[in-house]
Amino acid sequence: MSILWMLAITLVILQVSVFCTTIYLHRTKTHRGLELHPVVGLLMHLELSLFTGMVPREWAAVHRKHHHFSDVEGDPHSPYIYGLWTVLFGNYFLYRKVTKDAAVVRKYTPDWKDDAIDKLPFMHYAALGGIAIFMLMFGVWWGLAAWATHAVLYVLLNSSVNSVCHWVGYRNFDNKATNLKSIAMLTAGEGLHNNHHEFPTSARFAWRGHEIDPAWPVIRALETLHLARVKPLPAERVAA
Repeated sequence: MSILWMLAITLVILQVSVFCTTIYLHRTKTHRGLELHPVVGLLMHLELSLFTGMVPREWAAVHRKHHHFSDVEGDPHSPYIYGLWTVLFGNYFLYRKVTKDAAVVRKYTPDWKDDAIDKLPFMHYAALGGIAIFMLMFGVWWGLAAWATHAVLYVLLNSSVNSVCHWVGYRNFDNKATNLKSIAMLTAGEGLHNNHHEFPTSARFAWRGHEIDPAWPVIRALETLHLARVKPLPAERVAA
C-alpha cells in the first residue's frame, strides 16, 4: 500500500474520531442536546475507545467543569489561566490531571449511566486495539507511524478549540470563547465555540448564515433515519 493511501486512510479515521467526539461525547453525552439510537451511540463509543482511548464519563466531567468555570480560576484548560501555548501543546496533560481526580468526575457526572461498552473489562486499555488495527492494515512500523499521526493530530485539534478558540477569532455573543471557521471545518463544527458557549445545550453550533457546522447535516441525517432525536433549539435561536 502506498504512503498516500495510508495517509488518506489515517485522515479518514481521524475525521471519524472527530465527528464521534463532537456528536457523541460533546453534544449527546455531555450537554444532552440530542439523543442517539443506542446502537449508534455504542458504535461511536467503540470507535473512540479504540482510536482515541477516551473514557466518555471523564471527557464529560472535564468539559462540564470547563463550562462551570469558563475562563476563570477553576477552568481545567483556559488560556487565560495557563497561557495560550501551554493549553495548545499541553492540553492533554491538563485534561489528565482532572480525570485522575475521581471525586471531580463523580461531581460533574451525577447523571451518568454506563453503557454496555463501559461495563466491558479492561476498557481503559482499548486503545491497544486501535494500535493493533493500524498495524494490521499497514504493517508494524507504518502502522505505529499512522497511529502516532492520528493521536497527535487528534490531540492538537481538540486543544486548538480549548486554546485558540478562546483567544483568536470573532464573537457573536458576549463570552470569552471565539469562533474560527477554519478550525470549525477541521473539527466538525467545534471551532464555532463562541456560539456553543452561548447555547451549550444546542445540538447545532452554526448561528450566522456564513457559518458551517459540518456535524449538523450528519445529525439531521441520523434524525431523518430515526437514529437520533434533536432537542428543541434555544428560543433565542428560533426567534433569530
